[in-house]
Amino acid sequence: MSEADAPALPDDADAVRAALVEWYEDDHRDFPWRRTEDPYEILVSEVMSQQTQLSRVVEAWEAFLDRWPTAADLADADRADVVGFWTDHSLGYNNRAKYLHEAARQITEECGGEWPRDPDGLSELMGVGPYTANAVASFAFNNGDAVVDTNVKRVLYRAFDVPDDDDAFERVAQALMPEGRSRVWNNAVMELGGVACGKTPACDEAGCPWREWCHAYETGDFTAPDVPTQPDFEGSRRQMRGKVVSLLREYDELALDELGPRVRVDYNPDGDGEATREWLRGIVEDLEADGLVQFDADSGVARLAR
Repeated sequence: MSEADAPALPDDADAVRAALVEWYEDDHRDFPWRRTEDPYEILVSEVMSQQTQLSRVVEAWEAFLDRWPTAADLADADRADVVGFWTDHSLGYNNRAKYLHEAARQITEECGGEWPRDPDGLSELMGVGPYTANAVASFAFNNGDAVVDTNVKRVLYRAFDVPDDDDAFERVAQALMPEGRSRVWNNAVMELGGVACGKTPACDEAGCPWREWCHAYETGDFTAPDVPTQPDFEGSRRQMRGKVVSLLREYDELALDELGPRVRVDYNPDGDGEATREWLRGIVEDLEADGLVQFDADSGVARLAR
C-alpha cells in the first residue's frame, strides 16, 4: 500500500518511521517473548495476553513452557491438565486453553511439526483469529501485516488525526510500516501505545518519538476512540509534570523556587492559591516516585533521574 493511500501521514514519513524504530531499539520493556522467534512460544504469549496484564503473563508463560516446552509436548498433554493450568493462573476463559491445545495438535499431527509462516496459514489453527495470526507471523517470521489493535488505533488517531474508521486505521498503519520489517515495527508501535500513548498520555515522560509530528501533542486534545472524554490539557497536572521534566532537562537542576516561576507565571511560593511551593513539591515528588526526577527534600533541589 502506498503513502498516497494514507493522506493522514506527514510528508516526512521516513523520518517518522526511523524515529519510532530508534526509540524502540534504544529502550523498551523486556518481555521474554520478545527475545524469541519460536512460533510456539510466541503463540502461547499472544493467547495468554488476551485481556490479561502483561506483567502477570510473564510468570505464567515461563511456567507453561517449563511444563510443555514444545508444541509436540503440549499436543501430548491431557487437555484437563492444560485447562487446570489456565485456571490456576487466572488466565481468563478456559476455551483459550482448549484452543491452544488443539492448535498444538494440528501443528504436530496435521502439519508435521511445520508452522505456517503467513497470517492466512496461521489463521487455520484452532482459536487463532486474524490479530493473533498476524502477530505470530510478524514476531516469529517477520512476515506479517501492520498490527492494528486498540492501542495502535489510539496512537494513529492522536498522532496523525486519523478518523475513527477501521478501514482508515488499516490503510494508514499498513502504509506507515516499513516494508519487510513487521517484527520490529509492530513491536515498536504497540510499545508506543503501551508506554507513551496510553489512555493517560506520557508524551514527555516517555520521550515519545512522534511529538514533532503529533496532532494531539500540538493541540493538547488527547481524546481517542477508547478515550471519549479528556480533561483540559492547558493548566492540567499532566501539562505541569511535562513542563517540570522539560525544564530539568534544560537546566539540569533547579531549586523549587527557581523552578516554580518557569512552570507557572502565577507561582507564589507562600501563597494560598494552587501554584504554591507545596503544590510544586507534590508534582516533583510524584515524578520522583515514577523514577523520573531526583529530589533532595533538605535543599529543595530537583534534578532529572540518572
